[in-house]
Amino acid sequence: MSRVIWKGAISFGLVNIPVVLKPASRTHTLDLDMLDKRDMAPIGYQRINKHTGKPVESDDIVKGYAYEKDEYVVLSDEDFKQANVEATQTVDIVSFVDAASIPPYYFETPYYLEPDKRGERGYALLHETMRRTGRAALAMVVLRNRQHLAALLVSGKALVLNTMRFADEVLPIEDLALPKGGKQGASAREVDMAEKLVEDMTEDWAPEQYRDTYRDDLMAVIDAKIKSGNTHLLTPASEDTAPATKGAKVIDMMALLRDSLGKRGKPGKRAAEKGSEEATAAEEAPAKVSAKVSAKGSAKGPAKGAARKSAPSKAPAKKTVATKKPAARKAAAKQATAKQAAARKPTAKNAAAKKAPARKAA
Repeated sequence: MSRVIWKGAISFGLVNIPVVLKPASRTHTLDLDMLDKRDMAPIGYQRINKHTGKPVESDDIVKGYAYEKDEYVVLSDEDFKQANVEATQTVDIVSFVDAASIPPYYFETPYYLEPDKRGERGYALLHETMRRTGRAALAMVVLRNRQHLAALLVSGKALVLNTMRFADEVLPIEDLALPKGGKQGASAREVDMAEKLVEDMTEDWAPEQYRDTYRDDLMAVIDAKIKSGNTHLLTPASEDTAPATKGAKVIDMMALLRDSLGKRGKPGKRAAEKGSEEATAAEEAPAKVSAKVSAKGSAKGPAKGAARKSAPSKAPAKKTVATKKPAARKAAAKQATAKQAAARKPTAKNAAAKKAPARKAA
């Protein structure tokens, strides 16, 4: 059961609602001790008296305000309380605002508010009123000797008090170098594709499915060291831990979004989205699409198949010529020469045709 941090009341106009404050968060950080690597001895932290150099017990430590150099006013716990008794005992609601209008960077630490004795009815009244109106209550509260701005929010059946930063503690957003549109801004097509990705990744709020996986991995390393007996072994730094730096390059945002949709979407949904993307591309650049189709068709057409079929028939012919003997080659060459000479030599019929005109003229 969580411990009670603070007891008091919510001041709601003239209504006082007794409540107790309990923590709404916890940490799972590993409890690591500082060691002397020479002998693995723990290194302790001590509060040292700066004049004597000797350690001081916690019971002998008090809080003091330096109004001049080396001159202090000592303040006890009762002094902090008596400074403003009402402020230290009440969550004083000063106004109500739209809960959605509070920027998230104002929030600090959440706490649960639980009704104390005789506070159930007032607690239920405030809770139901805030739930119906969708409002958050802004309040002032003193916790651990410091006054906080706080927001009371409805969460299920409970009221949550979230301490906030004051306006002068928040750095202005105007100091940031943010995109101003134009070349730095996103195009309409990129936004449409990003919306599809957001819809594809949208799911019900289930915080239990998320966990600190780095802590699990670190515990696995610790367990492996314990099992191997290397409880005092220091692991040297790896040379590959620092990522290699790369120069700036142009990012194809549309390609990244398409790849993301392809990996995240359901099979049927991916197919439908892919079809709509191809249809859009065809409308915008029909010439490119037809060129791709024709090139694809010619690459897979009959001509390519015919070339593949004719290739084996040429190989045996080359092999046959290569296996002919020198004598056969000479005979073939001699026969070809004889045929050429016969073609050049005039036949008897041609010679007679040439002589006939000469006889007639005589």
